[in-house]
Amino acid sequence: MQKHPVDGFSAGLVDDDNILEWGIVIMAPADTLWEGATLKTRLIFPPEYPLLPPKMIFDSEMWHPNVYDSGEKKGEEFVSILHASGEDEWGYEHASERWLAVHTMESVLISVISLLSVDVPDLNSPTNVDAAKEVREDYPA
Repeated sequence: MQKHPVDGFSAGLVDDDNILEWGIVIMAPADTLWEGATLKTRLIFPPEYPLLPPKMIFDSEMWHPNVYDSGEKKGEEFVSILHASGEDEWGYEHASERWLAVHTMESVLISVISLLSVDVPDLNSPTNVDAAKEVREDYPA
């Protein structure tokens, strides 16, 4: 991240003694529903990283079809690049869209900013059904 910083993000360790948890601040992109927002997230890396992907959790309130809005996974980002490698049992994602050990945090953060930048989010497999319904009603195809 320091060699190749990504515009719109800042990152640092949450605790200097724990390299497996990063605090990320996203400055939401212009001309999007989140324009002007500063979104706090965390990346939590498993001990098996880079073989397994990190989890991204929004600490800021986030109303988005691809972010869990309640329960045990509240705030967790549902984006293909953060899903374990292999075939998707539900058939929504291609293996090439999922986690690979060669992915960098730069590619992860670019994927997240892209998710926030699209006019209509991916509604094929929403984790927040109410947000997906609202998007379908407000932005009919």
